[in-house]
Amino acid sequence: MAYQTYGGQAPQPVETGPAPRIRPGFGLRGPHREKHVLTVEDLGALSFPVGDDGVLIGTDQHQQPAVIGLFRPTAYEVVLVGGLWTAQILALRAAAIGARVAVETGRPQAWAPMAQAAGGGQPCVTVHQVGRLGAQGASVASPVLVVRDLGARPSRSRLSAAPWQTTLTLMPYLGPNATRVLNAADLVGVQRISPQEAEVIGRILSLGPEDLSYLPTVPDNVTLWATRMRRQYVMTNPGDAESQVLGAPRRMD
Repeated sequence: MAYQTYGGQAPQPVETGPAPRIRPGFGLRGPHREKHVLTVEDLGALSFPVGDDGVLIGTDQHQQPAVIGLFRPTAYEVVLVGGLWTAQILALRAAAIGARVAVETGRPQAWAPMAQAAGGGQPCVTVHQVGRLGAQGASVASPVLVVRDLGARPSRSRLSAAPWQTTLTLMPYLGPNATRVLNAADLVGVQRISPQEAEVIGRILSLGPEDLSYLPTVPDNVTLWATRMRRQYVMTNPGDAESQVLGAPRRMD
């Protein structure tokens, strides 16, 4: 029994029932809290908008997230026929998920600002002169992206392939040894190229006439990512922080 006072009058008794009993896992008893139960048939309607594990590289033709699984328990070879901007976006995003990035390049001045900005003071991106890149010690807990920015005629790498170590070879256009490099790749990215280059890549990747006519016209931030079995166009838009470091998308530097 409890008492309640109204406007200075004598206390009036107020009937109180037993304290509400808490039901473990469902809160207080009452109409506002019900058990959430799904039938077996309802489970099939559940879905989650996620792709494969990896690095988010942009959106596909259906405006869905496009993800590349860069790091694997076996060595993985990626070739990008495209611009420095796209290669640096991939490097930044690989570093953002905890990978170490080692860049072998003949133009270190083009990579230095990105390397300094990438880790917030931590050396997660390192820049090396051509032929000076040593073993990286990649592991499942410390995957490595090796970027080889060596122009249109990249030499064979002296770095041994290793599990959890992915090599990204950047080619601004197709050079004399392009067929060898492309045939050795597990994944190929192609940005805007000439009609003659499209014919060469089309034979290697078995592209159709529609792709051959579209590749010479694609915008600066669009890349065709292809394997022998699958292909997908991806649009890459930078975030604010990426724009501050790299500027706007561009095919040529």
